[in-house]
Formats: sequence, C-alpha cells, structure tokens
Amino acid sequence: MPDDHTPTPPPTLPDGIALAGIGDEAGAELDTQLAALTGLGWGLIELRNIDGVALGDLDDAAFDHLRERLSAAGLSAACVDARIANWGRPITGDFEEDLRELAALAPRCHALGTNLVRVMSYPNDGLPEDRWRAETLTRIAELTRRAEDAGLVLVHENCAGWAGREADRMLDMLEHVDSPALRLLFDIGNGVAYDYEAHALLADIAPHVAHVHVKDAVGTPEDAHYTLPGQGRCRVADCLRDLLAAGYRGVLSIEPHISVRPHEALADAGPDGVSRFVAYGRTLERLIADEVVPAVAAAR
Repeated sequence: MPDDHTPTPPPTLPDGIALAGIGDEAGAELDTQLAALTGLGWGLIELRNIDGVALGDLDDAAFDHLRERLSAAGLSAACVDARIANWGRPITGDFEEDLRELAALAPRCHALGTNLVRVMSYPNDGLPEDRWRAETLTRIAELTRRAEDAGLVLVHENCAGWAGREADRMLDMLEHVDSPALRLLFDIGNGVAYDYEAHALLADIAPHVAHVHVKDAVGTPEDAHYTLPGQGRCRVADCLRDLLAAGYRGVLSIEPHISVRPHEALADAGPDGVSRFVAYGRTLERLIADEVVPAVAAAR
C-alpha cells in the first residue's frame, strides 16, 4: 500500500472532471474520513454517514462540527447520499420518512455547498407491477417538486428500486417527472450485484447522468466480490470514456465496497481502511491517466 503521507503529484484528469470519494467507505469516524480524503488530496468528499450516523440524523452540534472540520481540512461536499427510497425503504413504507429526511437535508446541503442528493426508487414489497410503478412515480415526483423548491437536484442511482436496473424505466421516470431537479447517478459497479450490464445501460442514459460512482466487481448477484477499479468485469475505463464522449463533466466518486457495504450491514472498514481507500483512489488515477486521457486526446 502507498504511504498516505507521501506527496503525490496532481492526477491527470480530463477537462471538467474532478475526483471525490464516499468518506465512510474509509471508516465510520469523521477523523478517518478526513484522513482518507486529505491523503488523496482531491478536495472533495461525498457524505453518507458520520460517526455511524446518517447526515440527516446528526444533531445541530454534530453537523456544525462536521462543517467546521471539513472547512479546516480544505474539503468541499460533492454530493450527499440520502436513504430516500433506498434498499431499506420499500414502496409500502412510510413516505413521510423520506419527506422528513429531504427537509432536514435541504439546509445542510446548502451549508455544505452542494445541491446533489442521491436517491433510489423504492424496492417492491408485494405490489403488482402497475401499482409499484404508479406509487413510485407519484413519490418521486413529489420529492422532486420539493427538491426543486429547495434548490436541490435529486440524482437517482442505478441500484435498488423500480427504476434501478432498466434504462427504459429510468427514462420513463425522467419523462414523467419532467424536472431539472431529477437527474441520474450512474454507478459503474452496481450491475454485478443487481444482475445487469451497467456498461450496456449507459448507452441509453449517458446524457442524463449528473454524478458518477466508481466501483468494480466480479462474481454473481449471489456472490459479488468488489475489486480495485479496472480489475473487475464492469468495464470501468470503457464507461468513463463513454461518459466523456457523451459530454459528462462532473465528479467521479469512488465507492470501493471492498470492506464497507451498508446494504450488507458491513460498516467497519478495519484498521487498514484509510490505506485501502487511498490505494483505490490511486488506482483510479492511474487508470484514468493510462486508459482514459489518451483516448480523449485521440478523439480530438
């Protein structure tokens, strides 16, 4: 593993692209998350849980402490990962829970300097397909209306929920809601666990992508194993090249999933969490420099 304190030259990135990482993938504690992102020197962090508490559930004192620490570390927020409509909140659950979380996150996003909030689209819980679709679209439309009023943009991840796996459902959702406050978050590595090819999905949705998660994996939905970027079967370099060709300019945020996988109740990154996170980031930097930047230059 590289020395976290060894000075590293700035990464070679295509114009308009920045790098970030989901902090709690390096460790639950705020100090650990700050060490991981400052070790990479990227200047951006994606926020999910702080000291084991979801951002929307932090009390005011803990949130103020977070904001002060981020500022002192020179870190800005790239995106906030909400639990709204995620794998733990099925379509039959209490919608008020999602509305409350969005209301709590709105002022906190503004205080952190980001307007992006990651959401999903409700796993089914026994409803017929037509009712699942109708209820999902009703809820997402109302969440989006409130997000737009608050100056936020919901970014829907290709993960759990009605529109999680299929491009036609994602496009149906975007058309139904018809708001600039609803865009897509493309996670390169989710296809292995959810049984689809993410690279194939990207061809239809690329123009609507406003945020990107980088992960890679091998295996099957029943036995997925996460790898360094470029070492799995998710075609990370191909996805990045295709995103750039489609005009994507924004953040690539690492979500290693090697030690921490919230949907599997794995939240302990262990004593090597920071070094593993930094190694993951450095691997992505090399992949971009070696396999993405030359392709972009050749296409000019």
